[in-house]
This record gives sequence, C-alpha cells and structure tokens, in this order.
Amino acid sequence: MMKPFTIGQAAKAADVNVETVRFYERKGLITQPLKPENGAMREYDDETVSQIRFIRQAQEIGFSLREISELLSLRADPGADCSDVRSRAIEKRADVEAKLGKLMRMRTALDGMIASCPGAGNVECCTILDAMQEEPPPSGSEQMTSETPSEKAPDEMKTTLFTINGMHCDGCAHTIEALLSRVDGVRKVEISFENRRARVLHDQTSATTDELITVISKGGFTAKPDEK
Repeated sequence: MMKPFTIGQAAKAADVNVETVRFYERKGLITQPLKPENGAMREYDDETVSQIRFIRQAQEIGFSLREISELLSLRADPGADCSDVRSRAIEKRADVEAKLGKLMRMRTALDGMIASCPGAGNVECCTILDAMQEEPPPSGSEQMTSETPSEKAPDEMKTTLFTINGMHCDGCAHTIEALLSRVDGVRKVEISFENRRARVLHDQTSATTDELITVISKGGFTAKPDEK
C-alpha cells in the first residue's frame, strides 16, 4: 500500500496546483479527507489523485464540470456501459466541431474587415469600426442568406432514408440525431433505433447525401441510403 499524499503532494502527482484540488473539493468532484484528530495534515489516497487527473484531462478536452460529474458517476458505477461514455464523447466532439465552424466564420469576417481597411487615416473613417456597428443578421440566423428555408426551391430540398448499422441502444440514436442536427442545411432528423433507420430532410445544395454519410461515420456508425 502506497504512502498517503499531503494535499501538496497530491496536487503535484496530478499535475495541478493546490488551489485546483481545493476547487474540485468545493464543487463536490472529489471528497475532502477528514481532518485527523491529532491536528496532522489531511491525507489523500491514490484513488483521489487518479480522480484529480481524470477531472483535469476531461476539462482539457472540453467537458464541463457538470459533464465531468456525470462521467465520474459512470466511472464509479459497476453497472454502467461503455456505450454511455462513448455517446457523451461523440456529442462533445460534435460540440467542438460546431464551435470550430463558428470560429472559422469569425476568422472569415475578420479577414474581410482587415482586407477592406486602408491601413491609415482618421479613425472616424475606420472601415473596421463601421463594420462592427452595422445592423446584425435577423435573430436566429448566423449569416445573411438570399433565401430562407421556406424559400428554397422544391428540388433543392430532399428527404433521404438511411439504414444505420452500429447502433446498440437509444443513446446511439440520440447521438446520430445530435450529429446530423448540427449540419448546415439539415432541416429535420428522425432516428429509429428499433428499425435501424434514419429519415433526414436536407438542402442538397449545402448538405449532400455523401456529406451526411460522412457525418454519421464520425460517430462510429455506417449509413447506407435506401434505394428507391
């Protein structure tokens, strides 16, 4: 049995600082050891150090403290299934991809502002400042488009049926739904775990069938369009 850690030693072993350990304790992510009656320092065991490492690494890949708390519960539950953890990881990756898309659009907007700036002159004529005070797009849309979904030509909208392989539970169906719902051009998604089927209403100009298949494959599933 290894020698217990002081809080400083536990923090060093987990590659965090002491205040981080205390923060995790306040949030209820780890249990603070009882204070010895003789006034000695609190002692942390190997499992607590392992939990601290787990929390730190989960934070680094984007999980929130609430999500980490759920993962810790699954980690401690002998009846939990790996698919539950996998579904959460897939959903987190989808969130990250959505954020990356938003960052790319922000970079494109900044590139446009910088390119249009003359680089010198009175600040009252600054094109960058002018662009920032322009009227934003209508609420609920991230960019101006010449058409709304309802204005799309009928032949641009399509409902595609897929046969999905690799689903093991309803959680898998929810994961696929979450992945597809984040795709630009997808208007509606219906997933049936029992039938292993997916029905997707999408704009073919921005979300092709092949692109939808690729998105589904990122979740570890395979999709095949149903032949008419």
